[in-house]
Amino acid sequence: QVQLVESGGGLVQPGGSLRLSCAASGIIFSGYVMGWYRQAPGKQRELVATITSGDNTNYADSVKGRFTISRDNAKNTGYLQMNNLKPEDTAVYYCKVGKWGMDYWGKGTLVTVSS
Repeated sequence: QVQLVESGGGLVQPGGSLRLSCAASGIIFSGYVMGWYRQAPGKQRELVATITSGDNTNYADSVKGRFTISRDNAKNTGYLQMNNLKPEDTAVYYCKVGKWGMDYWGKGTLVTVSS
């Protein structure tokens, strides 16, 4: 059974930082593309960043230069380092892994950026 568990969300002031984690089980994590997505209240879910099994990364324009996606295959865990957070980054953040058209999602972790 595949399971993804996100953690690390919370309340942070504008300009602050958070590090999200996504712990995977039930898969050989290294063989999967991993992505972080977010969904703000009243908006559609959107792509934040992806990282391939070969560590190639891709970012949404809105987070380039502020967020960094990474992975530790030995720990079956992916990360999203978020710096210089803005109120518009407030959302539920989800991780997803995918391979050969099979996608698995976590349940999300809430990030709130507010003073």
